[in-house]
Amino acid sequence: MRFSAHKLRLRGADNVSSQSNQSSGPVDSGKERLDVIDSPVPFLTWHSLVLGAFVSVGGIIFGYDTGQISGFLEMNNFKRRFGQLRDDGTYTFSNVRSGLIVSMLSIGTLIGALLAGPLADRVGRRWSIAFWCVILQVGLIIQISSPAPKWYQFMMGRFVTGFGVGACSLLVPMYQGEIAPRQSGYALGVSDVAFRSSYQLFVTLGIFVAYCINFGTESMANSGSWRITLGITFLWGLILGIGIVFFPESPRYNCRHGRIDQAKSTMSKLYGVPQNHRVILEELGEIEGQLEAESASKGGWHGWVEMFQGPRMPYRIFLGIVLQALQQLTGANYFFYYGTVVFNGAGIRNTYVTQMILGGVNFGTTFGGLYVIEHFGRRKSLITGGIWMFICFMVFASVGHFSLNVRDPPQTPGAGKAMVVFACLFITGFAMTWGPMVWAIVAELYPSRYRAKAMALATASNWLWNFLIGFFTPFITGDIDFAYGYVFAGCLFAGVLVVYFCVLEGKGKTLEEMDMMYVMRVPAWKSSKWVPPSPDQRIAMGEVLDRRTAEGIDRADSSGKRDADNDCGHHQHIDDNAAGPSSA
Repeated sequence: MRFSAHKLRLRGADNVSSQSNQSSGPVDSGKERLDVIDSPVPFLTWHSLVLGAFVSVGGIIFGYDTGQISGFLEMNNFKRRFGQLRDDGTYTFSNVRSGLIVSMLSIGTLIGALLAGPLADRVGRRWSIAFWCVILQVGLIIQISSPAPKWYQFMMGRFVTGFGVGACSLLVPMYQGEIAPRQSGYALGVSDVAFRSSYQLFVTLGIFVAYCINFGTESMANSGSWRITLGITFLWGLILGIGIVFFPESPRYNCRHGRIDQAKSTMSKLYGVPQNHRVILEELGEIEGQLEAESASKGGWHGWVEMFQGPRMPYRIFLGIVLQALQQLTGANYFFYYGTVVFNGAGIRNTYVTQMILGGVNFGTTFGGLYVIEHFGRRKSLITGGIWMFICFMVFASVGHFSLNVRDPPQTPGAGKAMVVFACLFITGFAMTWGPMVWAIVAELYPSRYRAKAMALATASNWLWNFLIGFFTPFITGDIDFAYGYVFAGCLFAGVLVVYFCVLEGKGKTLEEMDMMYVMRVPAWKSSKWVPPSPDQRIAMGEVLDRRTAEGIDRADSSGKRDADNDCGHHQHIDDNAAGPSSA
C-alpha cells in the first residue's frame, strides 16, 4: 500500500535507464515503444503561472478582511453610526462592542474552516471555493446594509463573512498545494514548504491593500468611508468565486473519485509534458499512496480515537495546537486589528499613515521570509525571530508604559515615534519567521494518514486564540495600557523555549523522515544533524510502524527510546523483532 509511489519510481527509472543505453540511431520499428518518457520538465508554464496567480486572490481576501477593521474603528462616520455618545459629544466604542465587532470574524472563520474540508471532499475544491465565496458575499451585504445604530447587524455580518474567509483560508492553500507542479518549486531551488508558505505573501498583500484603501477613504464624511472598503471585498469575492469554476479540478480530488484520465490531463497541462511522463506517473503514485493511507484510517469518532493512538500522535497533536496558539500570542494581531487605536493612543497624528507603513513592512519583509525558511532552517529562524520580537515588545511596552504621557500623548512625541519604530521592527521579525513558518511546520508534524484531522485541531487553536485576542484586547489595554506588550513578550519567550526543546528541524527532510524522527524521539536540539536510515531500513521501519498503528500502540518500548535518545545522530533501524529503533 505505502510503496505504490516507490514502485512507480523504480519502473520509471528502469525505463529511462534502458532508453539511455540504446544507440542514438533510429529505433527499429519492431521494438516495443517505451511507455514512460523522461524529457526535461519546464520549471514554469503559462497554465501553472496563471492558475497560481489567480487563486492567490483567496489569500488577498483573507488579509484584506483582517486589515480593514482596524481603520473602521477610527472613522468618524463609522463611530457615529455604531458607536456610543459620550458626555463631551464625541462617539466611541465600549470594550464589549469593539471587541465583538472585531472578534466575531474569527469565530466565523473557525466554523468555516471546520466545515470546508468535508464539503470539498464531496463536491470538489473548485465548487466549494465558489460556494463559500457566495457565503462571503452574503456576509458583506449584511455589513454594508447595516443601518444606524444597529451595530449588532454589522457584527453578525462579520460573523457570516468569517464563514467564507475561513473556508477559503483552508481551501485555497489546499487547492494550490494539490495543483501546483512540484517540479516548479525544485527547479527554482524552493522546497514544497517554502512554496506553500508563499500563500502568506498574498495575505500580507491583502492587509497592505486594505490599509491603503482605508487611508484614501477615511477623510470622507459619509458612509462611503467604510462602505467603499467593504465593497472592494465584494469584488475580490466575485473574481475568485466566478473565475475558479473555469479552472481544472485538482488531480488529487479526481484521483479520489477514480477520474485518473482527468487527473493526468490536468497535470500534463500544468507541467507542460505528455501524460505518460515520468514526473506525472510518480506524482500519481504518491497521491495513490496518500489516499490509500487515508482510506485505511477509520471514519467518524473512531477515526479521531485511532489518531490519538498513533505513534507519538498525542504529543504531536498537542505540539501543533501549542504552536498555532503561540503564533497568535506573538501579538501581531494586536497591531493588525487595533493598530489605528494603538497609535492614536501613542499620539501619532495620522494613524492611517502609520498603518500603511506597518502593512508595507509586513508585505515587503515576507519576501525575505521565503528565503529565510529555505536557507536557515526552521529552528534557527523561529528562535532568532522569537528573540527579536521579544526585544521589540519589551522596548515598545516600556516606552509606552513609562515614557509616554498616556493622558496627553502629544506632549511626548519622541516616545510615540519610538513605539512606531519598534512596532515596525517587530512586524519585520514576524513576517520573516513566525508568520509564514508556523503553518508550514505544523504541516510537517503529522503523517498523511492523520494530517487532515490533526491540522483541523491546530487550525482551530489558531482561530480560537485569534478570537480571544480580538475580543479581550480592549479590556486589557483599558486597564494596563501599553504594558499589555509585556504579556506578548512573555509568550514570545515561552515560544522560544518550546521551539528549542520540542520542534524538530525539517530543512532538507521529507515528510516520511520527519515522521521517523518524532517516532524515534530524536531530541529537538540534535535534529538538524540527524541522518536518515537507508532505504532498506526505512522499509522495515515502515512495516513495523504500520503494525503499531493498526494495534493502537503509540510509543516504542523503553530500550528503543534510550537508544534513540543516546545515539540519534547515527543510522538507525527497526527490525521485525524489536519494539523500537536501535543503532545500526
